[in-house]
Amino acid sequence: MTSDISTGSFTLPGEAGFEQLTLRLAKKWGADTIRDSDGTQLSPEIVQSGYAIYSTVCLVRSVQPWARTHRDKLQQNFLMSRPVVAAKSSVTVTLLDGYYTEQFAVNFKDSPKQWWQVFDRTTGDEVPKSKWSVNPRKGAVTITGAYPGHRYTVNFLAFRIWEEISMYNHLTNNWGDREHLAAVDPMQPETQKALLAFLDGWLRGHPDTKVVRFTSMFYNFSWFWGADHKRLRDIYSDWGDYEMTVSPRALRLFEKKHGYRLTSEDFVNGGLYNSTHNAPSRRYRDYMAFVHDFVIEFGRKCIDLVHRHGKLAYVFYDDHWIGVEPSSPRFAEFGFDGLIKCVFNAFEVRLCAHSRGVSTKELRLHPYLFPTGLKGEPTFQKGGGGNPTLDAKNFWIDARRGIVRAPIDRIGLGGYLSLVEPWPDFQDYIEQVAQEFRLLKSFHAGDTPYVAPFKVAVLTAWGDLRAWTCSGHFMQNVELYHVLETLAGLPLDVQFISLDDVAARGVPRGVRAIINCGRAGTAWSGGHHWDDPRVEAALAEWVRKGGGFVGIAEPSARPQPGQNFRLAQVLGLDRDNGERLANGSYNYDAPAAGAAAPHFITADLADGRAPDLGKGVDGIYVLGGGTQVLADGDGSPRLATHVFGKGRAVYLSGFKFSHENTRLLHRALFWAAADEAAWGAWHAENFYTECSWFPKKKKLVVINNAGTPQTTRVTLGDGRTALPVGLDAHGIAILDV
Repeated sequence: MTSDISTGSFTLPGEAGFEQLTLRLAKKWGADTIRDSDGTQLSPEIVQSGYAIYSTVCLVRSVQPWARTHRDKLQQNFLMSRPVVAAKSSVTVTLLDGYYTEQFAVNFKDSPKQWWQVFDRTTGDEVPKSKWSVNPRKGAVTITGAYPGHRYTVNFLAFRIWEEISMYNHLTNNWGDREHLAAVDPMQPETQKALLAFLDGWLRGHPDTKVVRFTSMFYNFSWFWGADHKRLRDIYSDWGDYEMTVSPRALRLFEKKHGYRLTSEDFVNGGLYNSTHNAPSRRYRDYMAFVHDFVIEFGRKCIDLVHRHGKLAYVFYDDHWIGVEPSSPRFAEFGFDGLIKCVFNAFEVRLCAHSRGVSTKELRLHPYLFPTGLKGEPTFQKGGGGNPTLDAKNFWIDARRGIVRAPIDRIGLGGYLSLVEPWPDFQDYIEQVAQEFRLLKSFHAGDTPYVAPFKVAVLTAWGDLRAWTCSGHFMQNVELYHVLETLAGLPLDVQFISLDDVAARGVPRGVRAIINCGRAGTAWSGGHHWDDPRVEAALAEWVRKGGGFVGIAEPSARPQPGQNFRLAQVLGLDRDNGERLANGSYNYDAPAAGAAAPHFITADLADGRAPDLGKGVDGIYVLGGGTQVLADGDGSPRLATHVFGKGRAVYLSGFKFSHENTRLLHRALFWAAADEAAWGAWHAENFYTECSWFPKKKKLVVINNAGTPQTTRVTLGDGRTALPVGLDAHGIAILDV
């Protein structure tokens, strides 16, 4: 590696009391910046060592003395009580039963009769306010005139008396009697004055700080803990939900601006809340926009103050990021200088790179320097089975696929640097990672890697606002996560469109393949947004005229009498949910059990075996002889193709990320786009390997995603010339072509 990539673009977490370790690793890893972390501080020796200093600040939990004396200014949200089945005409509901009471306190102060709602969930009807009463002393609501056997719940406002990230860090690290931090409500005028006064004083007290690293801004993602949090920590958790922004003041201001009033049920939604996995309502989207407006307005005041003190302002894209929305076209209005995203995998790299409106994009790599990893692994527990070097390798190999495809400016770590002291092999590996990153960064400078000669669009209810994410880091039972992880490392120009976009403007120019992936009713399949007939008509005509549609799991699912998939005729198949017992189905030709039929899409499957697509949906039936089933499972197609007019459709009953499935989906997109002839250009034959061609730099980057040595052949841009390449386990090769 050349000397110009030996230093820079790396942020190291420092720690007072470990000055020698901090400065030694800063030199070893080529750091140009040292930062503090939640629970650590930097000593004068570190601050004045000549490195740039990042200082972390979380505004909403920074004014604890003020928060303790202004309990009515803490952040709030609506909760739904546990359902209680009435045994007689009077039933009492204990509001916080099942919730972690160190996190929540019921808000009895702001008129319950004005903001709360009680529901008979058996009928779906709201119980009249005259038929329920509140007992603050017992923390309960009593309902009269109830019907025995009916289920009753209460939607109520609660203060969050222990902020979730503080709570998580506290309990994970056994912080004992350390103060429980609370988050204040930034929409209150008194709170804003307190926060700006704090920030001004804080900035004056940190003269050596170059970058103010906001721990996001004001509002946390949703995270409701259970009473027995070791067994049920997540009563509800969603990384993109706005539940934790609600207050009477917010609701009043919303009504004044939009001309209509939201209710508690708009947020509670029968206990589903507003999970990002579910298709959003128009009322909820209006509320999101309202909060986004506020966060931009007040956030800009904070950022302007930072700039007046001669410092840069970066924002961390996690924790309190709600309302910040880095994928929004309005993100640039904040005036941030940089964005930091913690990453576990490739699609989160692409999520960071996708944001608009900042000059610097930085990744905080994993493992986080905590005794226990964020996925529960015992990473730095010496003698407890921890293997931080292996964890770091696994995270880096996944993230690297995204870094090869999209430009990132910086990387770094966070947490307690002292934990790495007993692990010299970990220290050596991070040195290797840092240099490898700088090398890849140098290729992106002034260059863009080759992509296929057509665009791919991912179609969801959210569109670009939730580009490269499904809410959170990675959920194994969400097929679209696996699709995104696959796409993140492929040489494809990927964009994200919503069903509303298609209804209003049709399919964007240049898109030749669309992916719609998800279960029925989800935002990823589209849910109620398929009720707009313009969506079905536009997509059917687009495919008929030559477009390609790849449907996974339950694409376009919105049941009608006799049909479940709105694009069933395009796909050449549909799903039977059990209502077709009296209806026959076409008897298609299926390949042998466990085998895949020969096809362009299946050409790289090992030994002609059927792909392992994970837990796919069943009950799929074909509509006629025009549907070719390439893989079958128990009489239900797992992989199929269909020609519709001049266009093509591919169906997969499920999907999970793997090297083999990455190749399968890559081929499926080329076939759907009717561009098989372009398949060979800049292509690595071995599916454990991938390549990126940087045309201006004349550099070919070949990576090995496997933990064993691999050999591959890379076809150049002419589609014929092939170069043999040997790679170490997880290795990388740089070729001048």
